[in-house]
Amino acid sequence: MIVVTGGAGFIGSQIVAGLNRLGREDIIVVDDLTDGKKYKNLVVNKIADYIDKVEFRRLISERNNLCDQIEFIFHQGACSTTTEWDGQYMMDNNYTYSKELLHFCIERSIPFVYASSAAVYGLNSKFSEEPANEQPVNVYGYSKLLFDNYVRRLSADINSQVVGLRYFNVYGPRESHKAGMASVIFHFNNQIKETGELNLFEGSDGYADGEQLRDFVFIDDVVNINLWMMEHPIASGVFNVGTGKANSFNDVANNVVEWHGKGRVKYIEFPDKLRGSYQSFTEANLTDLRSVGCDYEFTSLNYGVNAYLNALNSE
Repeated sequence: MIVVTGGAGFIGSQIVAGLNRLGREDIIVVDDLTDGKKYKNLVVNKIADYIDKVEFRRLISERNNLCDQIEFIFHQGACSTTTEWDGQYMMDNNYTYSKELLHFCIERSIPFVYASSAAVYGLNSKFSEEPANEQPVNVYGYSKLLFDNYVRRLSADINSQVVGLRYFNVYGPRESHKAGMASVIFHFNNQIKETGELNLFEGSDGYADGEQLRDFVFIDDVVNINLWMMEHPIASGVFNVGTGKANSFNDVANNVVEWHGKGRVKYIEFPDKLRGSYQSFTEANLTDLRSVGCDYEFTSLNYGVNAYLNALNSE
């Protein structure tokens, strides 16, 4: 039995779909469906069972008989809202919950692959998995870094696979429930259909209008790296998951305009609330990922954006 926490979310539900393509349907999805709209991400997948997150935490704390059936855990469940400042809520969801699962897996030698984030790097300009580069600027990033460091401290005494994947800017189908936290491609698509204009931030941190750079990674790549880790149990550690190539927001906007064959870019004032806490540049260093034998070729921005827009506009 495979457990996918956050399995009704964006990345989690796509991992379930990836497992289905491998012929696996013995999957338990763990999530919180307070936002019932996320059911749409579940209904297209084949799973064995659904368990509410609160109930699942209780079951593993009591070492319920169900636990004996678990052979692998993909831990994607978290509060991923970077603008959430309720630290108690964030730390319980992202740190304490993760520790509970980690120790459950270590005790039973169950492979454990979990979602970390490029938010751990904050405003740094270097993106290799080294403590000197890790300076988060929000409590979300801090919660992820704290767990990465917890895993690092225990790593010498862990005999089973434990992998943290630091996702960069992920985009693709099944993210609509994320609302404001959905990718710029999702928002650009809506904007061009509604107003014919794409809103980009004016220049900041020395970058010209719309020239801020991010490492945009297609959801299929994120799923495939997760599945690669499952198929290569010797790999353990914390790894970046991005393309290794930064693109500007203008690049993304131009891709969207070209796909639609209409629209124009409108630059809007950079919000004061984001000054000092906005990543104007991210680019994954893939050295550590390659060092464990993962030579996966990531999707180009043009191909990924076009594939996503095809999916969005066929719904």
